[in-house]
Amino acid sequence: MTLNKWLLMFLLVPDSILLSAGKSHIDITRRQQDAVGYLLRPDRVFDGETMHESWVVRVKGDKIEAVGSANSVSATGVEVVDLKGMTLMPGLIEGHSHLLLHPYNETPWDDQVLKEARSLRVARATVHAQKTLMAGFTTVRDLGTEGAEYDDVGLKQAINQGIIPGPRMMIVTKALIATGSYGPKGFSPDITAPQGAEEADGHDALIQAVRRQIGKGADAIKIYADYRWGLMAEARPTFTLDELKLIVEVARSSGRGVVAHAGTAEGMRRAILAGCETVEHGDAGTPEIFALMKQQGTALCPTLAAGDAISQYRGWKKGQDPEPERMKQKRATFKQALDAGVTICAGGDVGVFSHGDNARELVLMVDYGMKPLDVMRSVTSTNADVFHLADRGRVRTGLLADLVAVDGDPTRTITDVQRIRMVMKGGTFFKR
Repeated sequence: MTLNKWLLMFLLVPDSILLSAGKSHIDITRRQQDAVGYLLRPDRVFDGETMHESWVVRVKGDKIEAVGSANSVSATGVEVVDLKGMTLMPGLIEGHSHLLLHPYNETPWDDQVLKEARSLRVARATVHAQKTLMAGFTTVRDLGTEGAEYDDVGLKQAINQGIIPGPRMMIVTKALIATGSYGPKGFSPDITAPQGAEEADGHDALIQAVRRQIGKGADAIKIYADYRWGLMAEARPTFTLDELKLIVEVARSSGRGVVAHAGTAEGMRRAILAGCETVEHGDAGTPEIFALMKQQGTALCPTLAAGDAISQYRGWKKGQDPEPERMKQKRATFKQALDAGVTICAGGDVGVFSHGDNARELVLMVDYGMKPLDVMRSVTSTNADVFHLADRGRVRTGLLADLVAVDGDPTRTITDVQRIRMVMKGGTFFKR
């Protein structure tokens, strides 16, 4: 068959056999263009801070037009959407994701970086993006491509242009590491293996690297303040305090913040004093370190679900075996952070475990000592505030119509957050 005939056959393929995700997104978008607006009528509205019984929300275009009691918001000229039995709330904000990774029990991290084609990783990431959105997460802070170069830039553009369904993305592109500190490792010294992030050191190289990543599309800069490069492969600090301060200074001059991977007390201390806005993980934090975080206004993104998943990959049978020491330590340090009054972001390090299972982190946050109401604030308004996203994270007039409805009330029973019934992003229904 000639090439021209193949092209003709492709052009004549009906919509009904196109990819279901793309078709549903196109159809939904068309329906939105024909609609004047919506009045969403749930049992209750969680506005990102407080629960309100018998409130309704009016949506026009991509914004929230009005919010309040049913008798104060007009239903004239809009379609009324009944959400009986449900809680309507802001679209959830994932604080720590890697859309270009998939669970380590499927493929080890090293093999994903070294053996998987970037085109394969991007194709898989489009599915991850859709699953994340359908789980109610309308925004993700994606914290590094892990060897996939700047492929998060194109993924974000594809979502923004409506080519594929997915959440709004905050991206950091490649992330920054000190030379020799990251991975993959274990090769002959004669071989230069691809790395999971960009290596840079010293004054001039760090300035160039930060500016280069910003120029390529980074919304924030991520650094690894420590990593497993000690003499016995233990985690040790990487960048000096002066290097970290320089990174923060350059990023801030562009209006961007810095995110720090840090698990050791010293790595955390340096990241906090340098002015990093969030610390990711914080596994070996101490009461003194958490007091410093509180003092400096640094938020903690604890990534409880990643540790939970990795422990299970290593053989721990949850619910049957005693908790591993790693998990006990995590519980203790998380409690210390709560006791110190540290701002807690919600972010699970998704990609270590399955995309679409993002709410696993929220359930664990309650299991580890947070109240359900505080967890729901964390995954909505707190994340929006910490990530400088003033246009979302709350149900408020004038903000983006990124809204989710669930059966039940997750401010009382946190597992209700997994009972997603409706997903709207920018006034468009993706699940209804």
